[in-house]
Amino acid sequence: MEAASQKQLENTRNIGISAHIDSGKTTLTERILYYAGKIHKIEEVRGGGAGATMDHMELEKEKGITITSAATTVAWDDTKINIIDTPGHVDFTVEVERSLRVLDGAILVLCGVAGVQSQSLTVDRQMKRYKVPRLAFINKLDRMGANPDRGIEGVREQLKLNAVAMQIPIGLEDGHQGVIDLATMTAVYFDGDNGETVRTEEIPSEYQGLAEEKRAEMLEAVSMFDEQLMEDLLEENKISKETIHNAIKAGVLALELCPVYMGSAFKNKGVQPLLDAINRYLPSPLEAEPTEAIDLANGGSKVLLDTDPEKPTVAMAFKLTEEQFGQLTYARIYQGKLRKGEQLVNTRTGKKLRVGRMVRMHSNDRDNIDYAEAGDIVAMIGVDCASGDTFCNDDIRLACESIFVPDSVISLAIKAKDNEQQMKMSKAIGRFMREDPTFRVHSDQESGETIIAGMGELHLDIYIERMRREYGAEVIVGAPQVNYREAITIPAEYDHLHKKQTGGSGQFAGVTGMIEPLPRDSEESFVFENKIFGGSIPSEHIQACEKGFQDVMEKGPLAAFPMVGVKVTLRDGKYHDVDSSDLAYRLASRAAMKQAVHKANPVLLEPIMKVEVETPSDYQGSVIGDLSSRRGVIYGSEVKGEDTVIDAGVPLGEMFGYATELRSMTAGKASYSMEFEKYAPTPPFVQEKVIKERFEKLKEDE
Repeated sequence: MEAASQKQLENTRNIGISAHIDSGKTTLTERILYYAGKIHKIEEVRGGGAGATMDHMELEKEKGITITSAATTVAWDDTKINIIDTPGHVDFTVEVERSLRVLDGAILVLCGVAGVQSQSLTVDRQMKRYKVPRLAFINKLDRMGANPDRGIEGVREQLKLNAVAMQIPIGLEDGHQGVIDLATMTAVYFDGDNGETVRTEEIPSEYQGLAEEKRAEMLEAVSMFDEQLMEDLLEENKISKETIHNAIKAGVLALELCPVYMGSAFKNKGVQPLLDAINRYLPSPLEAEPTEAIDLANGGSKVLLDTDPEKPTVAMAFKLTEEQFGQLTYARIYQGKLRKGEQLVNTRTGKKLRVGRMVRMHSNDRDNIDYAEAGDIVAMIGVDCASGDTFCNDDIRLACESIFVPDSVISLAIKAKDNEQQMKMSKAIGRFMREDPTFRVHSDQESGETIIAGMGELHLDIYIERMRREYGAEVIVGAPQVNYREAITIPAEYDHLHKKQTGGSGQFAGVTGMIEPLPRDSEESFVFENKIFGGSIPSEHIQACEKGFQDVMEKGPLAAFPMVGVKVTLRDGKYHDVDSSDLAYRLASRAAMKQAVHKANPVLLEPIMKVEVETPSDYQGSVIGDLSSRRGVIYGSEVKGEDTVIDAGVPLGEMFGYATELRSMTAGKASYSMEFEKYAPTPPFVQEKVIKERFEKLKEDE
């Protein structure tokens, strides 16, 4: 059994396909499914027909974008490939984070015309964060203006990756016929209605010189990872294909080489060689970087998990979807095995659970399975958990490190029309929160409204649309609100004595110290430092003081927005044997903090978004002018073919309705993407306006 299972693991790949919006990820996945025999008819993302297999949500089909990552398993040359198609849209960043967390390798898809775009940079950052080895695929070489050399250049310069072309295209744009494989020095063509027949020929004579030159470049780059290859090159020996493959694999696994493949998924060219490369160069679960987990039983020490089916089980839920039969939980098994009917413990809640049904997913279809082991990705049905939870068997208590969840920058108030709609709405909200940690919800005590917060306008629009469609919940949506923050700009002292004497035991507590702003780039929003010596406040009350200071952080002095970036130092205090209590110290600290923040020159901060607009060059002037009128700062612009890409930082408050405005300004030809960059102080006139509006709203709510 052991040998068979090791063999099985060697022949497993867990990979993700991620890229900028509209680079053709979903189309590429559709072709992979077709050539691997999973589907028998190719559907397109846009256009008639049933829509792409992986975009199974109605909304995804309509908008032609991927929202949730779908998982599927295909077989290619005896290797089982688990593929997760991740969304490219920045509002669904958490889906990408989560997928990369459980993958062993990835394919970075780039558009042959646009090259490296803003979201490619974000995805690349995420891959580096999780140390994911990758291959690049330059897609859309059939399009006007396609230029793979520019794409490779972009990967080298902007992503700082050692990108090396493994192929060169035979013809571009309308004349794109196939690719030349530089490792085997053959020309590869894709025949048949859907490119399913791969035909290998000799290299056409007009490409012979270029192919030899590019092969020499490729061998030189790859020889850094294999001494045998380096030696053969120097001594001009015949170089075997095996040596080249070994060298490429070594470079990819060391995260120091990014092999680049080419083609056009839409025109069915270049996909099969990419599948061969996945099998050849991306790591199996045995070769992948071992995953770290935190040992909860031993004070949070770190342990490395071992892809061994005989060790205690550790699996992590990385994605949840709701179905008519209950919750479907996608899990990656890092160690041990999962059996149907087995009992596991959810280490976050401490609850026991039984594995009922287990399935292997194919987008929305599934095959039942009874057994799965380390290295595999499966889905469990009817297990109650949240995304990011870890399951172990009784012997151990580990938590796989949690993923990075960014703060939300935009809120909307939503109200249901009546009680029945309210029930539907709460059900939908409960589900979305379990699925997506960047979707946050709280109710506003004063107005009784439900406030939802997220990563951008599109993010919240999609969820409201899903409430309507999937739950039939009619909701009334308020205007989008920017999540402002408040900060202090100078240090300030505080010294406060809280005394109350009204029959029976009184309250007595004194606190003295200072508050100061934290550095702008600090990850922390609140830091408390206790500098009391000699027990002028007994240590058991220090925590109550910290809580009191923290209470004030929730509502700043200017307009009751949450405060960030404050360091509080407690230096001295006063104490009474009978009348001092936790409550007295908490109240004293609150009053002291309120007194100090008013003196610390508070300012209002607003979220600044990094905006990238891609527009035909004719409209460049008006786009830049419009961004400047929105208080935007232009970081730079770059000409790519007939288009210009403009990078800017613009306050979120000025970006509402931008999509419509941009369309009318550029006759519908420009597109943009936007992600949170930083918080920055607002200009005085904006601060006044925001504070005034805020107080009017608070008055109304009263």
